[in-house]
Amino acid sequence: MDAISMLVSVPVCSFRKPYAREFFETERFPPPATVYGFLLSLVGEEDREAYFGTKLALAVVEEPAVSTILRTTWRIKTKKSAAGTGNNKKPDYQEILTGLKLYVCVGDCPLLGRLRVSALSHQQIYRFGGLSLGESRDLVNDLAFNPQLAGQSGKWLVNDPKGKIPLSVWVDHVGSKRTVWRQMEAKMERLQVPPVGDPRWIDISNS
Repeated sequence: MDAISMLVSVPVCSFRKPYAREFFETERFPPPATVYGFLLSLVGEEDREAYFGTKLALAVVEEPAVSTILRTTWRIKTKKSAAGTGNNKKPDYQEILTGLKLYVCVGDCPLLGRLRVSALSHQQIYRFGGLSLGESRDLVNDLAFNPQLAGQSGKWLVNDPKGKIPLSVWVDHVGSKRTVWRQMEAKMERLQVPPVGDPRWIDISNS
């Protein structure tokens, strides 16, 4: 299959579960929608609808450590105080992942060409800001295209209607009504580009 692969290293990150409130639990996998946003940022694309139909396959190479931290979060409780001050802030516990290594495959789709340009000559890509996986503070440390992993195995996300891992493939940033979810499962397999038709391929779509 015509595809490109990459190994992404993120020292600290968190992928908040959708219904986490007082205690911000994290998913153990980055949602496909988050990885899609990372890829758009990598090639300098600002229109997130530009590459509907992008095909992704994702595997965790090494299990990240899970820690719990106490952080200050902003909220709007009163209009009399500025954002992040007084009653408009509160402490919350949050889970974070440390040492995430993610194997990302992008299949035959329009985004593939721009990723190849980035891999061959990043001077041809115009982008700005830090490269993150999720929140802006979750900065990517290393990125290697087409890594040689010598038969290593990883934990893959697999499309499975009966799976126990619900993850977003498209996020409605105005409200949650149009957010698209898929049921996934995790499965150990060798770290290589999956064949055509393999259930590990995830389509990015808003429907």
